[in-house]
Amino acid sequence: MKFETISVVGLGYIGLPTAAVIASNGIRVVGVDVNQHAVDTINQGKIHIVEPGLEDLVKQAVQDGHLSAHSSPQKADAFLIAVPTPFKGEDHEPDLRYIESASRALAPMLEKGNLVVLESTSPVGATEQMAKWLAEERSDLTFPHTVAEGQTPDIFVAHCPERVLPGQVIRELVENDRIIGGMDAASTAAATQVYKMFVKKGECIATEARTAEMSKLTENAFRDVNIAFANELSLICDKQGINVWELISLANRHPRVNILQPGCGVGGHCIAVDPWFIVNQNPDTARMIHQARLVNDYKPHYVVEQVESAVTGINNPKIACLGLAFKPDIDDLRESPALDITKTLANNPAYQILAVEPNIEALPATLENRNNVKLASLSDALQQADVIVILVKHKQFLGLNRSDAANNQLLDFVNAAH
Repeated sequence: MKFETISVVGLGYIGLPTAAVIASNGIRVVGVDVNQHAVDTINQGKIHIVEPGLEDLVKQAVQDGHLSAHSSPQKADAFLIAVPTPFKGEDHEPDLRYIESASRALAPMLEKGNLVVLESTSPVGATEQMAKWLAEERSDLTFPHTVAEGQTPDIFVAHCPERVLPGQVIRELVENDRIIGGMDAASTAAATQVYKMFVKKGECIATEARTAEMSKLTENAFRDVNIAFANELSLICDKQGINVWELISLANRHPRVNILQPGCGVGGHCIAVDPWFIVNQNPDTARMIHQARLVNDYKPHYVVEQVESAVTGINNPKIACLGLAFKPDIDDLRESPALDITKTLANNPAYQILAVEPNIEALPATLENRNNVKLASLSDALQQADVIVILVKHKQFLGLNRSDAANNQLLDFVNAAH
């Protein structure tokens, strides 16, 4: 099989770096996104997100003619779908409408021998559902689920979940192992061939689609459970009058103990989301995973309670919220507990909120129209705020001396200050 042109559908925090890394290997990449601003920006050799090393990669790939962005699907040999998978509502039911939309949109482009890979983190069975949507649109082609076992379909279908860390995506796309699960053996082989074109140091490990889907959910559920233990410890220590940071440092001196660091919650479109996919499909058996989600989802509420207590008795208090992103040193605000905390505090019109986020140039839409919120510099926040709340461990906040906030109260939920 020849895969000379790759289409990446969805040019966000995962799709664009993936497209750029593939193109940097001299492979023709056609990116697709419904965001016209993103398309125009990329075609200028620029980027619309923050990721170290990405802009240089995109600029070079566009100049070399290996990367272009489009607002509608284009012909290609392989299609990698990297679109969001949010919830439908408060019950955390997975919403696959973006996957369905992308699948139906690219279906007219399919030709015999093409490969479609779902990279979006998805509940078990999503890849099979995607294949059904494709088959509905293209009854003239065969798919893994429409042929007899052992027969080769016209279109190969597989799942290969992304496994990268924001801030290190470019390196990890090349170095990390990839789990590749096809709907049949031929699909697994085709997908493996594509990923080996740019995964230079990591191993491409073959499995089947459902196991590949579950592997990503399992990885993030494992991390969520471990973070929940740290966050629960922080709640217990607050009640017991114990410094949780010192406690964890001491406990971690045991050769078989490695407790993570607590924070103000869990964010991002992975750890805060993926475990719910398991819980939604297995409500009676995923008890520990469910409880970990409840602990981590409660932590932002606890932080708000602590801030409200700190400003009691202060008329029209000014509260500096240091950090809005979901993790240090990135601009990604998706599922960010720090952003949720800031929004909740801003709901009180008596509070004046100074939002300090060094990785963005403007407030997100959920805050920009609020009269009591403004984007502030760290120096202004330290001078003006009655209470300083450190929510994200950005490098700009590390080593912040409590003497710098001598006239203020300082609440540090991430152990950034001294």
